[in-house]
Amino acid sequence: MLDIRIEKTTNPKQLPAADNPLRFGTIFTDHMFIMNYETGKGWHDARIVPYQPVVLDPSAMVFHYGQEMFEGLKAYKAADGRVLLFRPDMNAKRTNHTNSRLCIPEIAEEDFVDAVKAIVKVDEKWIPTKPDTSLYIRPFIIATDPFLGVRPSDTYQFIIILSPVGPYYPEGLDPVKIWIEDDYVRAIRGGIGEAKTGGNYVASMAAQLKAHEEGYSQVLWLDGVERKYIEEVGAMNIFFKINGTVVTPMLNGSILPGITRDSVIALCKEWGIPVEERKVSVDELYEAAKDGSMEEVFGTGTAAVVSPVSHLRFKDHVLKVKDGGIGALSQKLYDTVSGLQRGQIVDTRGWVVEVK
Repeated sequence: MLDIRIEKTTNPKQLPAADNPLRFGTIFTDHMFIMNYETGKGWHDARIVPYQPVVLDPSAMVFHYGQEMFEGLKAYKAADGRVLLFRPDMNAKRTNHTNSRLCIPEIAEEDFVDAVKAIVKVDEKWIPTKPDTSLYIRPFIIATDPFLGVRPSDTYQFIIILSPVGPYYPEGLDPVKIWIEDDYVRAIRGGIGEAKTGGNYVASMAAQLKAHEEGYSQVLWLDGVERKYIEEVGAMNIFFKINGTVVTPMLNGSILPGITRDSVIALCKEWGIPVEERKVSVDELYEAAKDGSMEEVFGTGTAAVVSPVSHLRFKDHVLKVKDGGIGALSQKLYDTVSGLQRGQIVDTRGWVVEVK
């Protein structure tokens, strides 16, 4: 059990009003978790303190060389009052996968989960209970050495902040339109595409702005070499239901291994739905949309859970997915995953963890 020192705020914030729409990532709770790392000493001084600015030297390495990572998960309030997390052990594993790629010291998985549980418990009253709301949890690690030179830092801070949120997309579960990017490249195999780090997201911003200007919610990336195979959406992994089979791009080193992605694949297999993890070309999608065999398209991720897709745009072609509505499988997956997360469905897989 991680030894965590707790300093409660003496000036608590006002909780959001009941009618507040909780726009994603704009409101933050009373406290934050911090733990330090120093070479030769390891991770130490785990503490929960009042939410406050982070003070760093202007030469801190995170500002100059981008050595940082982050994660994302949610806490939910069940109808019976229990506070639930969804597969936090997978976030801990993915944290260390990212850390390994970015030369950041690993954190013991049990310490990661303990830290998440502790900060959520302290700010439990901030967990919203209205439909489609949750408490978003953002763990992140930054390199803090005051040094101008390209090498791994000797010091780091592991921080967790919390934010009560509503739906990630303003559309909620209404289908979104996706822009298939044919100009910019986000990541290639051997790079850092499979790591959860800010560099992947800043690389996507120019295309994201272009997509928004054209009325599309997100960008769907192609592979960076042949520029013909589907990879992932900026904030989601992507799935296609074609002729009764669920198809998703295989993890190839440039795609983030999503936890909701893994859960959806497991559920589909349990339900007897064929699943293929493989290369998916734009040409295949065009033909499937053209002949009507593309039955559903949906994205999966912590923020949106399951997000149906109504249209895909590639160059001058706009591909409409069936009637543009929510597919039966998309709805079933959303209902099942969100039902598990909120304690409405009995967990038989060991995915749901209670915060006590």
